[in-house]
Amino acid sequence: MTIPRRHQISLGHTPYYHCIARCVRRAFLCGRDRFSGRSFNHRRQWLVDRIRLQTSVFGIGVCAYAIMENHYHVVLRVNRQQVLGWSEHEVIERWTLLFNGPVLVQAYQQGATLTKVERHTLSRIVAEWRRRLYDISWFMRCLNEYIARRANAEDECRGRFWEGRFKSQALLDDSALLSCMAYVDLNPVRARLATNLVDSDFTSIQERLRELRSSNERYHRRRANSWLLPFSRGQRTVESAEAIRFGCEEYLDLVEQTGRGVRRGKRGNIVGQGGSLLCRMGLSCDQWVTLSLELQARSLRAVGKMARMRAYAEATGYKWIAGVGRIREIYSLG
Repeated sequence: MTIPRRHQISLGHTPYYHCIARCVRRAFLCGRDRFSGRSFNHRRQWLVDRIRLQTSVFGIGVCAYAIMENHYHVVLRVNRQQVLGWSEHEVIERWTLLFNGPVLVQAYQQGATLTKVERHTLSRIVAEWRRRLYDISWFMRCLNEYIARRANAEDECRGRFWEGRFKSQALLDDSALLSCMAYVDLNPVRARLATNLVDSDFTSIQERLRELRSSNERYHRRRANSWLLPFSRGQRTVESAEAIRFGCEEYLDLVEQTGRGVRRGKRGNIVGQGGSLLCRMGLSCDQWVTLSLELQARSLRAVGKMARMRAYAEATGYKWIAGVGRIREIYSLG
C-alpha cells in the first residue's frame, strides 16, 4: 500500500531527506542504451541544470547529488523558516519563474489595483505557493515532470518516463547525513563507472573538488555563485545557518579514503582528516563503512540513532520502521 508523503516527512525532526527517482523499467533513458547503442547522456545535464534552477526558487537546498544512467539521488535540506520569511511579492516572483500565474497574479505583477475580494484571493494563492516552496513533493514533482516532458518530446512519444513516485528517506542526525552524502557521492565509483572522485561525472563531489582546487580568489568568486549548500567548518567556507555541519576538506578526505576501499574491495582504515571527522561523529571505521555502503543501499524510510528513530516513528504515526534492528546493531558496534 502506498504511504502518503505527509506521513514520511517530519520537518520538526529533521530538515534533511534523501530522495531517489528511477527511470521506467530502470532502462538507460539517461545514459547509453546497451541495445540500440544510442546515448542519452545529455539528459543528465538537463537534470543538473533543472535542480540548480529549482534551488534558486524553492526554500530547499542540495547537500549532495548523483545523476546516474537510469536513476538519480539528491540529498535535500528544507528551510521552512526561510520561506515563511519571504514577502508575498518574493513568493510570487519565485513561483512564476517555473509556472505562469493566473490572470489575477499577472494583473498584480503589472501594477493593477485590486479590489478587496481580489486581494483576499491573491493572499490565498500566495499562501498555497508558499507551502509548496518548502514541500519536497513539489520540488520533486517540478523536477520529474519537466524532465519527463522534455525527454518524451525528444523521443516523440508519450507515457511514463519515471518508474513511479520518488523514494524519500529521513536523515535524522549528522551521522545519517554524513553517510548518506558519501553513499550518493560514491555512486559512480561503486558502479565502476569511475575510478576516482574527480572523474565521477554528474556528482556533487566532482563539483566541490573542482571548486576546492581553484585558487583562493577564484574559489571565493565561484563560491558566491555556487548552488550547493556550503559546509560550516573550514577557513574558506561561507558561514550559514543552513550550512552542512562539518568541514569540506575533511569530508572530501573521508569520501576519498572510503572510495579507495570500495575500489580495492577492502574496508581499510580511515585516517587523517577523515578519521577526525568520524571521531567527532562518534563513529568507528566499521560503523562508518556499514552505514555508508550497506545500510544506505537498502533505501530505508529513515536512518539515525535509536532515540531519534523512535521519536520520528511516533511523530509520523508508525509503530515500527523497517531496518530498526540493523540500525541498532550498527550503532552498538562502537
